[in-house]
Amino acid sequence: MRILKWTALGAWLLLAVFALIVVAASTVAGRVGDVQTNDLRNWLPATADSTRAIDIAQTRFTSGEPENLLIVYARDSGITGQDRAAVAADSAALGGGQAPPSRDGKALLLLVPLTPDQLDEGTLPGVLDRVTKVVNDGLPDGLQTRLTGGPAAAADFDAAFDSLDVTVLAVTAGVVALLLLLTYRSPVLLLLPLIAVAAASRLANALVYLCAKHFGLVVDGASAGILTVLVFGAGTDYALLIISRYREELGRHENRYEAMRLALRQSLPPIAASAATVILALLTLTFAEMNSTRGLGPVAAIGIASAFVAMTTFLPAMLVLAGRWAFWPFAMRPSRVSWGFAARHPRPVWMATAVGLAALALVATGLTTAQSREDTFVTKPDSVAGFELLAAHYPAGASAPAMVYTPTGDVPAVSRALQQVPGVASVGQAEAGGAGWSRLPVTLADDPSGADARRTVARMRQAAPAAVIGGETAEKLDQDAAMDADLRLILPLILLVVLAVLIVLLRSLLAPLLLLASVVLSFGAALGASLLIFRALGFPNVEKTVLLNGFLFLVALGVDYTIFLMSRAREEVAAVGHREGVTRALAVTAGVITSAGVVLAATFSVLGLMPIVFMMQLGILVAVGVLLDTFVVRTLLVPGLALHIGPRVWWPHRVGTGMPD
Repeated sequence: MRILKWTALGAWLLLAVFALIVVAASTVAGRVGDVQTNDLRNWLPATADSTRAIDIAQTRFTSGEPENLLIVYARDSGITGQDRAAVAADSAALGGGQAPPSRDGKALLLLVPLTPDQLDEGTLPGVLDRVTKVVNDGLPDGLQTRLTGGPAAAADFDAAFDSLDVTVLAVTAGVVALLLLLTYRSPVLLLLPLIAVAAASRLANALVYLCAKHFGLVVDGASAGILTVLVFGAGTDYALLIISRYREELGRHENRYEAMRLALRQSLPPIAASAATVILALLTLTFAEMNSTRGLGPVAAIGIASAFVAMTTFLPAMLVLAGRWAFWPFAMRPSRVSWGFAARHPRPVWMATAVGLAALALVATGLTTAQSREDTFVTKPDSVAGFELLAAHYPAGASAPAMVYTPTGDVPAVSRALQQVPGVASVGQAEAGGAGWSRLPVTLADDPSGADARRTVARMRQAAPAAVIGGETAEKLDQDAAMDADLRLILPLILLVVLAVLIVLLRSLLAPLLLLASVVLSFGAALGASLLIFRALGFPNVEKTVLLNGFLFLVALGVDYTIFLMSRAREEVAAVGHREGVTRALAVTAGVITSAGVVLAATFSVLGLMPIVFMMQLGILVAVGVLLDTFVVRTLLVPGLALHIGPRVWWPHRVGTGMPD
């Protein structure tokens, strides 16, 4: 910034350079979908047994991991001869094999094996359409039919993500535009931050594409959607802070270039600290066991870095070149909010606030994380309806049998051991593969996505420790174990990162510890409040992925507003003393931080519109947490603590002019 010295020539040069970068980035930014994958491996731990099972299937068996499309036929009054003839015709047309009729005589099951080419994301929808057409042609009246199994569920999952990027981008941009218009009441100040954040989004997508293409970065539908929300939310927050400080300096300096230089000198440290906090916290995800979690960290960090660069270079250049008329038609005025009550009664204010947050946090103790297949989607897709129809007439595990891989010589002993395991409905015939390996399909008695089935697989692993067990249930079990390990490792790392940044920024030990405690309390309260919302919506179970990502975003992003407040407080305290400085900092930052919090909450709430439950829950959790940080923690808890403790809050450093407090 000092090299350009904020002259007209320097601003034009900066604008031109960044515009060229964005134009170049735009040539590949739209190709993120080409490197995006929702492959099963992305959602599994790298070293888990279920991942090993996929490797064995792909290297030892020509058919790879068996994927059968299941077609369920059911008639409440019982299967007729005409029904059997129709199913036989479908079997001949599709190359499928019929399972034995259900014990109640009311259902038939057709298993259609699909090749790896047919299971490809681009090919599978067409395959399912053809199967549906074959099944519906000549279907007897009154005979129900549903497609289910792994391929059908994968197609529903992919379809939910197909329009995610476009939907998130369009809705997020609209939400940000509306909130900027309400905040600034100026068409120019609506457009300039929007242009800058759109440029940041293009840059971020281009960098993510290049990293995925050339450096193996894993990008899936969830991380691509979160990337857009993060860039727009964080970028707009940075814009609001810079514009607010620029407006203050314009009131003191006639020269707008000098005003921008001073505004950036004061606002860059807290913005840089905020961006560094989020980036470093995101990069802790690279230590996770889950492949999808590891990929999210760098993807989101690229988004935050792009937003930071765009908002501290491109946006200031546009602002100074636009001149004072950028604020037309309304002059922006500093907030006149009075915080007299909090200043006069800090102790009861922060204590009452802490008690209220703790009460909400207690609600979170009733959290359950056991999600079944039905809990994956907001609305019930065909694959889930098909599973329910199948489970009504066949053993629930028939839709997704566990696959046991074992040396061929061990097959008899492994088969006998598995048949004795409680929860195993049946053990199928072994299929021989290459290099002396065989595969046993094992049908479970319970819903393959449920907790009972996972316990059965755990018992199977104990009964046959030398075997490698894969399949949907084993994958769920391994995901749970990996997420537990990730929660134990990543959560403390995030807290250490945030604490380190706060210590460096505030040059204090006591204040960072108090601020960190406030953020953790805020997360607990947000989780409790969100759980009440989830229950009201009919989705009471929460995936552990939501807990990890929610904690990350709320701690890293939620502390932003405290950073903005306390860095300004430190500046004001040095000039006018502790009490007056904290009160003044609260007043002058109230408007911008409130606007920033509302914008960030609104952008994350866009995820609440997604058809995938864990995305919806993550959006609601972060939105609720950001609003709590904005309107409760930043306005009541933190100032109350700072005023009650007094100048000692900056210990061991002394901040102030020696004025009496």
